[in-house]
Amino acid sequence: MCVVCGCGQSGETTDLHYGQGTARASVPGLSAQRVVQIETDVLGANQRLANRNRAHFAAHGVMAYNLVSSPGSGKTTLLCATIAALRERAPQLPLAVIEGDQQTRLDADRIRAAGAPAIQVNTGRGCHLDAQMVGDAFDRLDLHARAHGAGPGQPALLFIENVGNLVCPALWDLGEEAKVVILSVTEGEDKPLKYPDMFAAARLMLINKIDLLPHVDFDVARCVESARRINPGIEVLQVSATRGEGLSQWLDWMLQPALVAA
Repeated sequence: MCVVCGCGQSGETTDLHYGQGTARASVPGLSAQRVVQIETDVLGANQRLANRNRAHFAAHGVMAYNLVSSPGSGKTTLLCATIAALRERAPQLPLAVIEGDQQTRLDADRIRAAGAPAIQVNTGRGCHLDAQMVGDAFDRLDLHARAHGAGPGQPALLFIENVGNLVCPALWDLGEEAKVVILSVTEGEDKPLKYPDMFAAARLMLINKIDLLPHVDFDVARCVESARRINPGIEVLQVSATRGEGLSQWLDWMLQPALVAA
């Protein structure tokens, strides 16, 4: 048995596996059982707040989407293009954005310039948004007041742009309708296999920057196959935020639940 993590490896390989034990992680000074207990307590508390957010969103007629990706995927650019497309297709549709970053308000300023209300949430050293942060931010949005008591007859959209990484946000329910993972063609088609928890948690994968496909070594079919090995039910759309390709299909996907509810 591997002395590092108790994962059952024979030790004949030079590789180290810290994520195959009971806790699926290693924290110096803590046993696997203690790590599991801490995670259970923390995520349990977050889940209660996420359930409260979900009920709150439903009461206000809000569909919330949690956008997750690694840094540089084009998440904010895609969100700005999405806002512009929504303003053209459904100009009366209420929408707002919660922006998550460790520091600065740069992305929130970009979203406001694109024509949508936004609240910046800076997490400091934190690597993800949690349900408390999202609930506090939602209370500050005009969307909260505009949609209050509207019910399903007047749907509204809330985009939550999470802190950029493909690890921590996978575990944290924010009360969203769905997690949407954005993967750009400049990152490599192996990301679903390297970061399986995120792709397992997502309902939709957006392959972004497809306008760059002629210039990069990226196999779309292999990427999709890898994602569906992790999550057989994941849906996939290909988009280009800069050229607008695929945006209509992306809008169809996100608006369908709201239209059904209406």
